[in-house]
Amino acid sequence: MSTPAWNAAWRERALPELAARDWDLIVIGGGISGAGILREAARRGWRCLLLEQRDFAWGTSSRSSKMVHGGLRYIAKGQLKLTRDSVRERQRLLQEAPGLVEPLSFMMAHYQGQFPGPKVFGGLLALYDALAGKRNHQYYPLQALRYLAPGLKQDGLLGGTRFFDALTDDARLVMRVLGEARGDGGEALNGVKVVELLRDNGRVVGLLGEDRESGRHFTFRSRVVAQATGAWTDRLRATPGEQVRPLRGSHLLLPAWRLPVAHAFSFMHGADRRPVFVFPWEGATVVGTTDLDHPEPLDQEARISSDELDYLLAACAQQFPAAAITASDVLSTWAGVRPVVSDGAAGRKPSDETREHALWSEPGCVTLAGGKLTTFRLLALEVLRACAEMLGRPLDDQGSETFRPDVLPAMSALSPSQRRRLAGRHGRELPEVLALLDEVGSERVAGSDTLWVELAWAAQGELVLHLDDLLLRRTRIGLLLAGGARAELPRIRALCQARLGWDDERWAQEQSDYLALWRRCYSLPQDLDRG
Repeated sequence: MSTPAWNAAWRERALPELAARDWDLIVIGGGISGAGILREAARRGWRCLLLEQRDFAWGTSSRSSKMVHGGLRYIAKGQLKLTRDSVRERQRLLQEAPGLVEPLSFMMAHYQGQFPGPKVFGGLLALYDALAGKRNHQYYPLQALRYLAPGLKQDGLLGGTRFFDALTDDARLVMRVLGEARGDGGEALNGVKVVELLRDNGRVVGLLGEDRESGRHFTFRSRVVAQATGAWTDRLRATPGEQVRPLRGSHLLLPAWRLPVAHAFSFMHGADRRPVFVFPWEGATVVGTTDLDHPEPLDQEARISSDELDYLLAACAQQFPAAAITASDVLSTWAGVRPVVSDGAAGRKPSDETREHALWSEPGCVTLAGGKLTTFRLLALEVLRACAEMLGRPLDDQGSETFRPDVLPAMSALSPSQRRRLAGRHGRELPEVLALLDEVGSERVAGSDTLWVELAWAAQGELVLHLDDLLLRRTRIGLLLAGGARAELPRIRALCQARLGWDDERWAQEQSDYLALWRRCYSLPQDLDRG
């Protein structure tokens, strides 16, 4: 029996029926933490549902620095367990999701009189490698470094140390985890805002949800609720104490030809000695990130400020002076809000806040705040253990794969790298994606790595509610192509409009809304002239 299409038409039919069910667990929040909780609950046969107020990965989980790393900086703070867990989870993801999580070499250039020097950094990496179980770093003297990393600032350069972590498409990682959860019986809905938690004699027994598409309200009943709402954590939480401090991190995306890099370069910004990265991603080059308090309303899409733009351009000028990068080179920007747990101590700088997560419980509800993308599976298990106690069920870490291994079908029309990419991004849905190849073909979108067939599949089978869902999260061409992929919109419309079920009036409105959003939040700040 074929599974019904996971799209807006299905959502409209399914929402009342899903609201009428009795659930073991409802997860609030559709980022990587919520998706991980749903995935681990579904594999254990729990009746589980995830609700996301906007779109899957809409918040931090589509706006991160894209790195799946072991947390090298935690070693310097003595947090060895956190580093060990992160390194092991990184290795799991590399093994289970090739094509989605890929190894990336990192280069730390060493300069005369600057910390950390080669010996200190090499010592940190020796411990880092020991936690991973294999040597994974090497020092390169000056002449070798010049060959490996042309364009670096030369004044005082001694050499460089290379080590390895990993990189991902964070939004696609969320979709892949949700796909695994749905394959094991879980359900997920976007566009459903939780208005309030419902309590009976002091215990959470469900919630009131609002369908943001229709304005209708639905009551959902559940034996336990898990909150994984990131920066929005404090909105529904009843217990006082530590709070979430929203911190903004912004990034620039440049055409690869303007700043070609084969490695991720890590260095300390001259203005504040914070670590900054320049790295290759999806055929482009990313510069990030900032770390600032984010006082703006959370329901407004975050965006880069002029000061942040200047800060990141200064980072380029510091480390790659010959490239002479300016604002006119920027293809797009993105800004995410990190949900950092804080005790509210006065005067503490954003970068001095711990990145540890916190778990808070009240009868019938468990709330997760903070945490790392890399360790989402471990965080999910921690949440489920707390939920299982409330349900009176045992729970152990089964050690099973997050991503079910599949035998790849024949993909003769695609190159090996394209096969790897599609398998990594789509997992269980790969056969459905490949079924569209005969109709859509294997052409890439405007020279990017994205295939037109990925857009077609997302439009008909990945619960796209709005055009920005399709172009900024299901695919990333709104970031990777000039003007938010404006030049490709006529062809996108021809391919996707019918699959989305939109009439001409709806398409025109969606396109107008998307372009306005892109100019406001994904272009240069304050619509600076790019010419």
